[in-house]
Amino acid sequence: MRILITGSSGLLGLNLALELGAAHQIIGADRNPLQSPPFEVAVADLLAADAIPALLDETEPHAVIHCAAMANVDACESDPEMAACLNAALPGEIAVQCARRGIGLVHISTDGVFDGETGGYTEEDQPNPLNVYARTKLDGERAVLEAMPQAVVARINIFGWSASGSRSLAEFFYYGLRDSEPRKGFMDVYFCPVLVNHLAGVFEDMLQRRLSGLYHLVSPACLTKYEFGVQIAERFGFDPTAIEPVSVADFGLQAARSPRLMLDTGKLQRDLGRTLPDVYAGLDRFHELFTQSYPQRLSGMLA
Repeated sequence: MRILITGSSGLLGLNLALELGAAHQIIGADRNPLQSPPFEVAVADLLAADAIPALLDETEPHAVIHCAAMANVDACESDPEMAACLNAALPGEIAVQCARRGIGLVHISTDGVFDGETGGYTEEDQPNPLNVYARTKLDGERAVLEAMPQAVVARINIFGWSASGSRSLAEFFYYGLRDSEPRKGFMDVYFCPVLVNHLAGVFEDMLQRRLSGLYHLVSPACLTKYEFGVQIAERFGFDPTAIEPVSVADFGLQAARSPRLMLDTGKLQRDLGRTLPDVYAGLDRFHELFTQSYPQRLSGMLA
């Protein structure tokens, strides 16, 4: 299969390109060129006029995994217009163009579309986003499914190694602990993150089974962000007491955060006929990748 991955220098896009490249022909699309990546790269500004149809006609993919987004929550709060362009209008345009060409599409959304007051959310539950990032991502979901009902929209929460070393909560804890810098973890924010590398096989299955519609793709097991930091410390042999448990209410974040983002993954597990990888398996693999010098491999691709 020939797969176009947008945002191919980012945390999700780069890891997907590397994982899926073992069995598929990958084209990565990004504004930021990479240094000798083991896959084809199309340098493109996706917001430029006619960029999407030109890119699709040039690369002729069988499927697109759209990862590119404005993902910094507080940056979205500061620039809602750009957030709307990248997170809502762009996905809608990609869906329109994929539908016209009969190209499969997986669009990446977020668990943050929910307010986190209860948890246990299914795909049928009504979203209630608390910040600009989540609102624009919800608008993007709706634009994609309106233009292309046969597309997949996957709500995710992820962690992993990135080329910059600064794109995930796991890296925040690892590098801080390594450098003996104080780290704080929210004891009252629950989430269900999946290792980015584990997502590749799930997306592959979803495309091959021609699934469509909205899916929750998170870890079946959940924990607090403080507990997540402790798990990182224990796997890498750091002192877990170096992480201070704090309340999100005391942190003064610019954008509101949802406190209980526990999503029900039953629909996807039924449709795939298998269980999803959980956060603990992901943390084990995260450590294993470290022992294989994977972070250095990624950083070496920065141009």
